[in-house]
Amino acid sequence: MRCVEIFLVSVSFFLFLITFPFSLCVCLKIVSEYERAVIFRLGKLRAGEARGPGLFFILPCVDEYINVDLRTTHFDIPPQETLTKDSVTVWVDAVVYYKVVQPLRAVVAVVNYSTSTSLLAMTTLRNIIGTRSLAEVLADRDIIAQRIAAILDQATDPWGVKVERVEITDVRLPQQLQKAMAAEAEATREARAKIIAAEGELKASKALKEAADVIVGSPTALQLRYLQTLTNISGERTSTIVFPVPIEMLRAFMDSRRIRASSHFSSRKTPIWRS
Repeated sequence: MRCVEIFLVSVSFFLFLITFPFSLCVCLKIVSEYERAVIFRLGKLRAGEARGPGLFFILPCVDEYINVDLRTTHFDIPPQETLTKDSVTVWVDAVVYYKVVQPLRAVVAVVNYSTSTSLLAMTTLRNIIGTRSLAEVLADRDIIAQRIAAILDQATDPWGVKVERVEITDVRLPQQLQKAMAAEAEATREARAKIIAAEGELKASKALKEAADVIVGSPTALQLRYLQTLTNISGERTSTIVFPVPIEMLRAFMDSRRIRASSHFSSRKTPIWRS
């Protein structure tokens, strides 16, 4: 077989010579800066690193090459229906960024490195989501994405693929669960609002009690507060002003009227005649 290989290579080189310079159009190839060429001769990988960038030479009929793109590329993980740790069905989709760092492994070690990485990412995403609760999935997206990226990078290293980043783009919940979570959040907000209002009323009552104690100790403060209230009312362009009258001012009038009424009732009593 070694002799056969040498004979075929010699024939190919001879065809190149007799058809020169026209054979240059077939034998000279160009790869870009971001590409590398993996060359096979009679089905065997040629020794050395992948060719490129620039020009490289192949023999007709015995050599074939595969271009490998070294740029960072991405693929979308379609929405995966997954059951979380607390038995909640969610749909999670993500995007994976990766690139080829070893072209020879990417061509020889795996049939299709792009498809294999995509299928592995789907499986890893479902497995990781299955170990987390719904609250962790919603709150710890970055941590989950980093965990998926680490697992993928370790698994694709023998293929010459480097997983750079994984991002979870969306987490969708069933419609009934969304309504239940919205109702729970609304009830929590209402309860918190009532607690805040009650605390405000408590603080206001304490402040009013302290203000009443100050006014009791200084009667002038009541008059100053009364004048301040009149000033505020006068600035609102209103035609009605309410004058509060303290009960203490009316108490003397009410006592005098009560005494007058009792004396008048006693004068109208029927006299007692003695026989």
